[in-house]
Amino acid sequence: MAGFRVRPLDAAGWPDFAGLVERHNGVWGGCWCMAFHPEGLSRTKTPEENRAEKESRVREGRAHAALVYDGQVCVGWCQFGPTPELPRIKHRRAYEKDLDVLPDWRITCFFVDRAHRRQGVAAAALEGALHEIARLGGGTVEGYPEDAEGRSVSASFLYTGTVTLFESHGFERIRRLGKHHWVVARTVPRAAVRDGRTGAS
Repeated sequence: MAGFRVRPLDAAGWPDFAGLVERHNGVWGGCWCMAFHPEGLSRTKTPEENRAEKESRVREGRAHAALVYDGQVCVGWCQFGPTPELPRIKHRRAYEKDLDVLPDWRITCFFVDRAHRRQGVAAAALEGALHEIARLGGGTVEGYPEDAEGRSVSASFLYTGTVTLFESHGFERIRRLGKHHWVVARTVPRAAVRDGRTGAS
């Protein structure tokens, strides 16, 4: 995380998050990182509607992400949240076929500014997300990354992260989803509170 600062997405950080999205034309056609929320995306929704729904969630504390900063500029994020907050994962039919128990948390989406890709932003974002999950009580955490080993995949399409990235942060492969995606999981301990300050245990 050298050179980067990470903070949780909240109402105060909304302008920074919005600025990053706006610099990239709303991200993936104007999704505003709404695809995994219960509202989802549809052909009838405009980017402006997606933006409004995301802002409402952020200001009401119903959206979670770790924002990564280079100086004062937000250059990436990792979206995470309790499972009911992010029910609309990819490969859902295959996921539910062999489902045993739902996780406490999901990590669903990464985005990195095009000028900062392959510089460790996604790793900083994932570490920040895990720190926040610990601070918020910890529990079981799942991700749904892509196995990019031995394949040429554009960084802009690896929005669920890579298996290698998750494994470097203590996740283990649980089962395959589709041809290249996996369910990965780990348990994050609740953060310990000492001297009035919160730190990862």
